[in-house]
Amino acid sequence: MDPTLKTKTISALKQEIPHLSPRLKTVAKYIVDNPSDFGLDPIRETARKCGVSTYTLVRMAERMGFAGYDELREPFRHALVSSTELVQRLDWVDNLRDDGRLGQVQAEASVNTMAIVRRSLERQSPKVMEQAANLLLNADNVYLTAVRASYALAYYFHYVGRMALPSLQLIPRHMNSAIDELNHAGPGDVMIAITFTPYSRETIEACKFAKNKGVKLIMLSDSDVISSDFTADVTLVASLISTHHFGCYTGAMAILENLLALLVDLGGDAARQRIKSYEDLRKDNNAYWIAQKKH
Repeated sequence: MDPTLKTKTISALKQEIPHLSPRLKTVAKYIVDNPSDFGLDPIRETARKCGVSTYTLVRMAERMGFAGYDELREPFRHALVSSTELVQRLDWVDNLRDDGRLGQVQAEASVNTMAIVRRSLERQSPKVMEQAANLLLNADNVYLTAVRASYALAYYFHYVGRMALPSLQLIPRHMNSAIDELNHAGPGDVMIAITFTPYSRETIEACKFAKNKGVKLIMLSDSDVISSDFTADVTLVASLISTHHFGCYTGAMAILENLLALLVDLGGDAARQRIKSYEDLRKDNNAYWIAQKKH
């Protein structure tokens, strides 16, 4: 089998997405965003994850010029067989499965969490990650925006990242909107936007506004197929599949941790000195609780 067929199929799906019906668009986006799961899962499981019928998956294959669903999935299955390392069974996970119904729920969630981290990190090209880090370090101002559940990721990245990257600003501040904060942004600035399906209207509008002002855009999302109204300069794609109703954010957090590591390394002595100054400041002001010794 042609080893490039999976890549060619993904490229063809991306080009076809704007011309598809809503249901076929959902399927195409799922395949682009989750190629490993698509290659691994049976058709009924893929239909469940997409929220469509198995017939819709067959239609998608035919639309892309394949004889059937299995022919569409085959290059993704082949890529898994040729590139995936064998993973040893973990005793502690087996022990969880043996500990009743909730133990089984915990075991499946644990396995999923580890898989999400691995899939998310495997997708990150060192060249792209370095490009993102250099954009941030060379920017006049770095804006960071997210809302709702994604805000937790943004808050953590800002809290830690500003020690290595003093230009980092979490927006919106106070009761403003992100667009208000971007009013004076320009071509020398960069914005990091974090949003996942279903995409936040506020975040998408902020991205469009920033791009129109010449701001460079780095997106952390679950897809590089988000909006036809703008194109990010760098997109870091995380897998969010979970065993429960909400997305699993551990993969996105792992990507942010990698980006922080690059910022500290590329920031050199200046970044390390800033981090030390924050630590010294906290110690001098008793920021950390210390247990009192008993006499």
